[in-house]
Order: sequence, then structure tokens, then C-alpha cells
Amino acid sequence: MLNGKKIIVVLPAYNAELTLEKTYNEIPFDIVDDVILVDDASKDNTSELGRKLGIKHVIKHEKNKGYGGNQKTCYNTALGLGADIVIMLHPDYQYTPKLIHAMSSIIAFDVYPAVFGSRILGMGALKGGMPLYKFIFNRMLTLFQNIMMGQKLSEYHTGYRAFSANVLNSVNYNICSDDFVFDNEICAQIFMKGHEIAEVTCPTKYFPEASSINFKRSSIYGMGVLRTSIIYRLQKMGLGSFYIFSK
Repeated sequence: MLNGKKIIVVLPAYNAELTLEKTYNEIPFDIVDDVILVDDASKDNTSELGRKLGIKHVIKHEKNKGYGGNQKTCYNTALGLGADIVIMLHPDYQYTPKLIHAMSSIIAFDVYPAVFGSRILGMGALKGGMPLYKFIFNRMLTLFQNIMMGQKLSEYHTGYRAFSANVLNSVNYNICSDDFVFDNEICAQIFMKGHEIAEVTCPTKYFPEASSINFKRSSIYGMGVLRTSIIYRLQKMGLGSFYIFSK
């Protein structure tokens, strides 16, 4: 615990057998109370390895529910276990667990209710090997989102996120997409509720075992991001009422 807050790390996994142990071993258990591994119907031994490592809460989807569907299981389970702070960390070792102290502290001491680990602050993305086309894609989408949503985040596309339980309970993330655009829909919901999101500089690593989506999936994701930003703006202006903001 940190300042009396129960901290749970959730690991949304898919074929993470090669990187799970390295990720898990760097989790700071001096403040982290529990870990949840959700295996989205992996084809490798991710679940078995998780149990071998001593992760108490290992959930395996019988059918692949998608990245967003995986996160829904993660957050629902964490809240059900009484988490005050939920840290979403990819188990592919692309993001360092060593920032959990910093991200948790920001929430535990009521500075901000949500924190993103940004690959863009400090140029961590390019230093870590992010392909140039993905970097440019990230910058263009983020600029559009900031304009449409009236925010100033350095990026909306990081997979390293921390939320207070109050923030997660205030939005209806279960009606968001089961695909990758889930990340942007829940972000839009959080801003719609008037919450603020802090950012910390986060180094990142790109290597063969780290998860990544191809150009086609990236393009589909990008279209979803544009749509989410536009409907957010329309909802704010009173020109529409959209289901993801229905709570």
C-alpha cells in the first residue's frame, strides 16, 4: 500500500510467455498489493508461466476478446478485489515497471486521479526504437485529438496507464470497444467527466518479442481515434448524444 491505498497491477496479456517473467520481476512489491494477469486466449504458455511465477489471479479467456475486452476483465477484476489504484502494464516488457512508484504516488497523494506513461516526453519513443512511421502517425493523431478535445497530452496511445478507482467507477468503460480504440474511448470518457490526466516520461523498448500492431491494424485504429475525437467534440457542443458517454 501507499498512503493507505490498495494498489493492483493488471497485466493484459496475449502471447507474453517470453517477456512476462522479466516484467513481473521488476514490479515493486513494496507498494503493490496484488497482480492480475488476464490471458486473452494466448497460443503459448502465458497462463501457465503466470501461475508458476506465483501470480494469484490468473484469468484466461477461452476466446480472444481483443485488447479492449482484455482491459475490461482487468479493471472489473481489480475493482472487485477492492483496488484503490489500478496500474495497467503491458507484460511484453515494452514499458518499465520501475515507474509504478511515481505513477502510484501521483494518485495516492491526490495530485491527479489518472496518470499516463508517455513515450513522447523526452523522445523516449524514437530512442527506444519506435518505427518512424508510427512516431509520425502518433504525432498527427495526438495533435488532432488535443485540438478536438481541448487537452494538451503529449500522447493518447500509450499502453502504460494508472487510474484511481474513483475514475474507473465514474465512467462506463464496459461499453467501449473491445478493440484497440478502447484506449481512446476510455480517455474521452474520463475527460468528459471532467477528470485530469497527468503524464510522466517513460522510456520504451521495441524488440521482436514486444507486441505491436501492423500497418493495416494501425490504420483501422487511427480511423477509430478520429471518430472518437469528433464525437467527443460534438457531444461537448451539444450537437449529439453518443453511447460511450451515456453514464
